[in-house]
Amino acid sequence: MTDPYSLNKFWADGKSSVNAWLAINSPVSAEAMARADWDTVTIDCQHGMVDLGQAMTMIQAVASTGKITLCRVPWNDPVWIMKFLDAGATGIVCPMVNNRAEAEAFVGACRYAPEGNRSWGPVRIPFDNPPEYLDWANKNIATLAMIETQEALDNLDEIFTTPGLDAIYVGPSDLAIGLGESPDGMARAPKVIAAIDAIYAAAVKHDVIPCIHTGSGGMAKEYLAKGWRLTTIQNDMRLMLAGAADALKAARS
Repeated sequence: MTDPYSLNKFWADGKSSVNAWLAINSPVSAEAMARADWDTVTIDCQHGMVDLGQAMTMIQAVASTGKITLCRVPWNDPVWIMKFLDAGATGIVCPMVNNRAEAEAFVGACRYAPEGNRSWGPVRIPFDNPPEYLDWANKNIATLAMIETQEALDNLDEIFTTPGLDAIYVGPSDLAIGLGESPDGMARAPKVIAAIDAIYAAAVKHDVIPCIHTGSGGMAKEYLAKGWRLTTIQNDMRLMLAGAADALKAARS
């Protein structure tokens, strides 16, 4: 059986993604968000209010819509990475990857031997014959390392040449903090813009897919036009609050 939910295949076909980001710990809201016209959906288990059990039901809800399902893990820890993969995530966004050793540890936890050290025990997989999953997983589980610190900026070439690393993901707010700027999510500061440009150039140089979190639909459109291959627009909670604010403004104006 061939799993249709492969982000690496999506990218190989030349497509770019507008990505949903889920912070609310509800399979109902996860399914509702996934039914919108997003290309991919990421469940945030680092800063979102989502634990492993909740994430699994949200993965099931998102997968029921046919959308590619990723998880941002709490930290670069093989225990967390393997658990979320076993729960059915088809890609992992890993925070705070700062050097080659951390990038190798991240990728290794996502790959079975001989390419990595992931332990066998997939609880939820889309294959009738489990051994088929092993080969599929090593080729298709998407690995996205977050670039968020000055240390990571100093080690871009080392990180981006890590075997098995598919993509990098820029978190502009943490990156701004690391550069001494305000975390407004819009990447307005010249220092932050320059850092993001340097990350993109390094990604293109090393044939790594560039991805970024954005603060608005307009910002996402701008980065897609620049060549970024996955852009996230805020998160479900902020989009809900923005929609509510617009409706209230219209009702009271």
